[in-house]
Parts: sequence; structure tokens; C-alpha cells
Amino acid sequence: MNRLFTILTLALLTVSTAHGEGLDSLTICIQQGDSCMQQYNTFEALKYYQQAFIMQSSSDIRMKLADCYYQRANYRQAADLLKLVPEDSLSHDAFRQLALGYQKQGDTDSYIYWASQLLGRFPMDAEIVAGLILAFAKNDQPQNGIICGLKYTLKDSTNILVNRALADAWFMNRDFTAAAKLYDKLLLLGDSVFNTLYSAGMSYTQIDSLERAYKCLLPAFALSQMQHAGCAYRLGVVCVDTKRYEEGLRYLDLATQLMQPDTTIMKAITLSRGEGYYLTEHYAEAVAAWKEHLAYNPTSIATYYNIANTYALLLEDKEQAKPYYQQFLDLARKEEKPTAALQEMMQKAEAMLSVP
Repeated sequence: MNRLFTILTLALLTVSTAHGEGLDSLTICIQQGDSCMQQYNTFEALKYYQQAFIMQSSSDIRMKLADCYYQRANYRQAADLLKLVPEDSLSHDAFRQLALGYQKQGDTDSYIYWASQLLGRFPMDAEIVAGLILAFAKNDQPQNGIICGLKYTLKDSTNILVNRALADAWFMNRDFTAAAKLYDKLLLLGDSVFNTLYSAGMSYTQIDSLERAYKCLLPAFALSQMQHAGCAYRLGVVCVDTKRYEEGLRYLDLATQLMQPDTTIMKAITLSRGEGYYLTEHYAEAVAAWKEHLAYNPTSIATYYNIANTYALLLEDKEQAKPYYQQFLDLARKEEKPTAALQEMMQKAEAMLSVP
């Protein structure tokens, strides 16, 4: 009997010790993970939290692991972990990471759902309110965003983030008078950034309050360092409509210059489009793309030759081909040291031009 009692006691101690060691390992993993997070070492923290999560998948550990994923910009993994935590167990920060994780992934519908759920518990989270207003507007439901924003402003009417989003929602809802009033309020609050001034000016142009539009668009354009084509255009139109003709023409000329595409980029795009159409046997489209390429690169010898050959040999339009063969030859003959390949192309072009 004593021997049996001793064996049972040892067995219980073994189980108890093993259980205690398990708890100690879990605690150590969490503490190590927390320490790494305090040092912004998410790489090491992730290893510790993953080990802890394998040992115990409680809500607290799940939120720590999700926070680590979120800080590493792995928003999908963070959201997948957090959406399985009961909502009443989510901390405010974890709830925000769940909603914002979907926003950062571009999943507007999921963001709207989780942001709405979050505001049910934390209605004064202004950043989420503003994000939700804009998300509704993005989903062509600005009126829902307006309701959300107005509800918040009943308690706090001076939050710039919320007022910006609300003004944008009014604008998208085509209530330009309400939008203009709110943009004015933002300016009074000191929010004189480019977007606020530009949007205010745009709102005033919609309700034919052109002098006020001018007073907003002028500083907005200055803030853009005179580089915003849309603002230059709108400012030019307002100037002309308010009889500031010379000033307006200057802005319209500048808008035209700013709207011109980048020549280097357009050269590459039009050339690649021509090649793509040609290789897929869309010859008419290839010719059109190469002609557009010549507008950006008028001295491209090969492009004239390609157009001419495509007209003559593939589209069977020798008359259209002839001026391009001639332009090719005119440029090619200016080459001081033509390559063998270019000389061969010149011979072929001359032969095509000699054919009646």
C-alpha cells in the first residue's frame, strides 16, 4: 500500500510539474514577445507570439499576434485573427486594427461593416468616423456617410478629420452649398491646406459664387507650387468669368502646359503599343500607334519604315505607304555612317517607291 501511495504521489507531482512548466513557457514567450514589441523588433516578436499562440489560442494572445502582424503590414493575417475574437472581447486598439486592416487592403465593404461595429462601442473615435464617411462616399453612398458624420458632430463639431470627410461627402452628394459652408468652417478652424482650399473653390464655382471661388483657388494654386493642372484650369476659367482676362489666360496657358503628357513616357508607351498590335496582327491599330509615336519622336527612322512596310505589305495600301517610305529615306540619308542593316532598309524603300 505504501509503495502504491508513493507511486501515485510521484505521478501527481510529475503532472503538476509538467503543467507548471507549460504555463512558465507560455508566460516566457509572451514576455519575450512583449519585450521585442517595445523595441519595435517585430521579427523576433512574431516568433514568440506564434509559439505562445500554439500553446494557447486565447483572445489576449490572438490580439498580441494580430498586433504584431499589423505592425508588419500583414493586414490580411491580422484581420483573419481578429475577426474570430468576440467583439466584446476586442480591445479598442484591436478593433481599430481589424477595421483599418480591411481599409488598408482596399476592401471597402468589410471596412464599412467593421468600422460601423466599432463605432457601436466607441462612437467618439473620430478617425474611424472620418474613414467611414469616406468609405460610404467611395461606395456611392455619400448620404450614409453624411448621417454618420452629422451624428458625430452633435457632440464634437470642431474635429478637422470628420469635417473634412463630411464636406467631401456633401460635395459628392452634389449639395455644394452645404459643402462650401463646411469648407469655410474648416478654413476658420485653421485647416488651410491645399485640398480644403481647392475643394472650397470648386464648391463655390458650382454655386456661381465666383469671387469666393477665386479667393480659394488662388492660394490653393500657390500651395501646389503652381503645379496642379486642374487647379490652374479652374482658376483660369474663374478669372475669365470674372473679367480678369489677362490673368485667366495666363492660368489657362499654364494649365495646358501642365496637362501635356511626359514625352519620354509617351514615346515608350506608343512604341510598345505599336509593337504589341503588330505582333498580334492588328495592323491598322499598329499603324495608328506608331503615328502617335511620331508625334513624340518625329526623328524615329525605324518608325517611318515600319509604318510604310505595314501599309504596303500587310494593309495593301501602297499609296499610303509612299510618303512614309520617302520620309524614312529623307532621314536615313542624313546618317553619316549608316549601318549595313539601315542600308538594306534604304534599298528596299527605294525599290518600293519605284514600283508604280
